[in-house]
Amino acid sequence: MFSIVGGHPALDLANTVAPRPPGAVEEEYLPDPEALVRWARLAGVIEADEPAEPSAAALADVLALRALIDPVLAGQQLDVLLRRWAAAIERSRLIPGPHGSATLHLGTDPALVIGDRLANALIDLVRNADLSRLRTCPLADGGCGWLFLDRSRNNSRRWCSMDDCGTHAKSRRLTERRRSRR
Repeated sequence: MFSIVGGHPALDLANTVAPRPPGAVEEEYLPDPEALVRWARLAGVIEADEPAEPSAAALADVLALRALIDPVLAGQQLDVLLRRWAAAIERSRLIPGPHGSATLHLGTDPALVIGDRLANALIDLVRNADLSRLRTCPLADGGCGWLFLDRSRNNSRRWCSMDDCGTHAKSRRLTERRRSRR
């Protein structure tokens, strides 16, 4: 099952493989094209009724984008991301709105819609997100290693989710305190 905890679609994409530490055995949450479409709907990348064509090529495209996330966040391979984003923009449309405004519609090809929107999301992350608030759920304290944006008022969020990693860590600490009192 997927968890959407990153606070941004590009981070939720990064979190579709676990654990994240180098050298660890990975658990793949996007094992096939159908899982990709289910995740994309849950993550809000595509609407529930929007056409998407699950294919091995679409999955490979999204997995290639996911592999770019860590390097891009480190300021590397930006040219690769820019080329992928430019291809998405070429397939997009501007839809006229009232008073001369227009809406950009990304993903006009159902076979490429998920990858196109995720390329745009990754561009949005590096251009607009406050990356000083980017956190990793702490593996050393029983977390999962997933990425998330800390949007708490005092910038002190520690866990990807209090319902999952935070609760487990607090339970472990409580158990340890009780054992030490015996």
